[in-house]
Amino acid sequence: MKINTAEFIISNSEVSKCPLERLPEYAFIGRSNVGKSSLINMLTNHKNLAKTSGRPGKTQLINHFKINNNWFLVDLPGYGYAKVSKKTKSVFQQFITDYFEKREQLVCAFVLIDIRHEAQNIDLEFMEYMGESEIPFCIIFTKADKISKTKIDSHIAAYKKQMIQNNWEEMPQYFVTSSTEGIGKEFLLNYIDEINQEVFKSENEF
Repeated sequence: MKINTAEFIISNSEVSKCPLERLPEYAFIGRSNVGKSSLINMLTNHKNLAKTSGRPGKTQLINHFKINNNWFLVDLPGYGYAKVSKKTKSVFQQFITDYFEKREQLVCAFVLIDIRHEAQNIDLEFMEYMGESEIPFCIIFTKADKISKTKIDSHIAAYKKQMIQNNWEEMPQYFVTSSTEGIGKEFLLNYIDEINQEVFKSENEF
């Protein structure tokens, strides 16, 4: 899939104010400073579609971008600076929980993880929440240009091991990316395109 148009639509903190159009949505979320804005700009061929900043945690709203006039890319706040409590599952702001649990248009979430680091509890806990809530998601490992392939393979293997130990049957679908070098762009966009085709096909059958 090639992205020809990418248009900012709305920012808000209430699910009820998200776009009413019945288009498939793909949400991007990760710890603060994981490179989310750079990844979104790389995928959409825009330098400043998503705002990048040296100050982590800058994204504080649900941001909708309409892509090719037939699906939404949703930029969500990072969860790196939230108070994590497994008892209350307050991994991030309540409106983000509301988005994941109430937004019917969401077909897949992408959890971004900095590949330079070994498995982090906050990422594992967040993915555990996603699994318990039965929210479909994939993993995007970012900043793959910063370390060797050997370390990349080692860190991914560590995540697989940790997730299996945490009672996952298998690790979710994952992508290895670099916003600087464009690594993983084609695979990720083709994956979204395949899901879109299935979504539109099922809708046309009714």
